Amino acid sequence: MDKYPAFRAGIRVGMESVPDMDLTGEAPTGEQALRALEDDPRLRPDVVLADLQSSGMTESAFLRAAGELSVSSPMRLLVLSGEGTDDSVITAMSAGAHGVIGKTAPWDELMRAIRLVAAGGAVFGPVVAARMPVYFSAVREVCGQSAFPELTAREREVLDLLARGHGNREIARRLVLSEKTVRNHVTHIFAKLQVHDRAMAVARARSAGMGQ
Repeated sequence: MDKYPAFRAGIRVGMESVPDMDLTGEAPTGEQALRALEDDPRLRPDVVLADLQSSGMTESAFLRAAGELSVSSPMRLLVLSGEGTDDSVITAMSAGAHGVIGKTAPWDELMRAIRLVAAGGAVFGPVVAARMPVYFSAVREVCGQSAFPELTAREREVLDLLARGHGNREIARRLVLSEKTVRNHVTHIFAKLQVHDRAMAVARARSAGMGQ
């Protein structure tokens, strides 16, 4: 799935020379791709190769719809990423994409990625892999925000540090706050999460991916 006909043509021509792969279809937008997959389940491939920036939909909307379709006919998603698309990579990872590879990757590398994803693995191109610490940090932040929308941004910071094992004094030092302010934040966190102590709050936070 890509809005550029020349790019799709290159993929199509290349696939014709690969004996162990078949191209079941192509589409310029995510909406058209999803419509085709819904209309004819026989078209559903093992791997969907998609440029989310060209989908014509928000990344999260396409990933959610593709995930719903994959329940009845398992499909795995390999995302094509252009340069400087950190937000798209983070969205894809947090929504369950099975791989992210650069659009400028060599043909052999793309073929290896498709085979690995089809076999049940996950793959990330060299540029993406080098930035994994940044991506996982952002994914944890997104997870924490979606898990605890009732908390303020500051309360989430405090909760994350609690989950990392820091005491009030260390949290105060890191966030440049007074210990009294930190204690107040902790009290508010307990009340909002409906937990009775620090251990319960930490358990909730870690189960949501925070503090790692």
